[in-house]
Amino acid sequence: MASYCCGPLPGRPSVPLLLLLLRVSLAQKAAPVSMSAATSLSGYFGTKSRYEEVNPYLLQDPLSLGPPDHRLLLPSAACTPLQLRALIRHGTRFPTEKQIRKLSQLHRLLQSQERPCPVAQQLARWDMWYQPDMDGRLAPKGRLDMEQLARRLAARFPGLLAPQRRFAFASSSKHRCVESSAAFRKGLQLALHGQPSARDMENEETEINDKLMRFFDHCEKFVTRVEKNTTAMYQVDAFKQGPEMKRVLEKIAATLCVPVRDLNADLVQTAFFTCSFELAIKNVNSPWCSLFSEDDAKVLEYLNDLKQYWKRGYGYEINSRSSCILFQDIFKHLEKAIAESKSSMPISSPVILQFGHAETLQPLLVLMGFFKDKEPLTANNYKKQLHRKFRSGHIVPYASNLIFVLYHCDQAKGPEEEYQVQILLNEKLLPFPHSGKTVSLYTDLKNHYKDILQNCHFSEECELSKTNNTSTDEL
Repeated sequence: MASYCCGPLPGRPSVPLLLLLLRVSLAQKAAPVSMSAATSLSGYFGTKSRYEEVNPYLLQDPLSLGPPDHRLLLPSAACTPLQLRALIRHGTRFPTEKQIRKLSQLHRLLQSQERPCPVAQQLARWDMWYQPDMDGRLAPKGRLDMEQLARRLAARFPGLLAPQRRFAFASSSKHRCVESSAAFRKGLQLALHGQPSARDMENEETEINDKLMRFFDHCEKFVTRVEKNTTAMYQVDAFKQGPEMKRVLEKIAATLCVPVRDLNADLVQTAFFTCSFELAIKNVNSPWCSLFSEDDAKVLEYLNDLKQYWKRGYGYEINSRSSCILFQDIFKHLEKAIAESKSSMPISSPVILQFGHAETLQPLLVLMGFFKDKEPLTANNYKKQLHRKFRSGHIVPYASNLIFVLYHCDQAKGPEEEYQVQILLNEKLLPFPHSGKTVSLYTDLKNHYKDILQNCHFSEECELSKTNNTSTDEL
């Protein structure tokens, strides 16, 4: 799996955007966060969550490896790591153009208010600094996310992420992913050589591979039956009209002194996510955060998780089956590394680093059976699901990472125990669904997922039936 470039990188930011990036960078250095409304809500931002929410010790030391976990096979005299495969979500990003348009709409509504209303007036005076051309680009904090992750992984796996090792880089074609790859490479250079490379990190070779990193775009059944099907998000739409969201909507309308009819669930969620963006990007406690209590945040988190569940999770089978192409590619490289090891050959791809999206990682984790609740998430079981396993902010925050590590163990009792695998999610060991243990014999892992490896064929899974049926899959 060679690292190569398949075409020019997306265009660089415009001059006005570069000036805004500088403003953000300065704000980061000048505005530390205190205990505030933002931090009391920060555990409920779902896919817009900071990486530090899943590893709080990084707030004190961004290069800390956290509490020691002796279950990790490395370092070990008996087991040597052969291969590391990391699937990494891009770092902290700016809002998309669609999100910025909604925020502008809400901001204009508050600016047009004629009634005296302290909260609305404060938000009307807020500097609407987001610009449409930011459109989901990697923020300066996102570059730091990647650089620091690279340095931590190099410290955690020094035998694999080492000088003279071969690294294969691949990325989604999205600008934020390509830039995340470059920033990670810069951090790796710092970790391994103590200084940045003399070469322009933006122009380092990275394979653009949307077939693996954006498999969902290439799955016709998913696109037709889920992505573009207006009925597929029935549970999400029903929750927006339900009693929990109605209570939040009425409270926010009263706080802003606007008629409830002027607001909707999407605008309220936009205000909530603005709080999250300001915290993640600028490290500030935004005035938008003051609109929400922790109870409000739980409701809005559930709304976001419902969308993730039905669009990228267990809601429809095609959500996860579309990722079988990526899953099989992981095992193909594990198999190749084992074959090379058995033949006493050098491992051709010891480190594979791939940069994608929350939508890349989440379906893959679902395919493997992680974070599955006994009951599906629906519009009418909010209270029953308060302690659910499927919480997207705990699974795929910004810079989330899923790492497969293959080991060769010399003191194994037999050939079947010679090769073992561990999986880390966000730098923490993840127990396997089939055993509850944090290490698995490769043969056991391969046998557990035998059906997916043998029978999940991307072209067949994603082919739309001849009848023009847009109904969704059964649960």
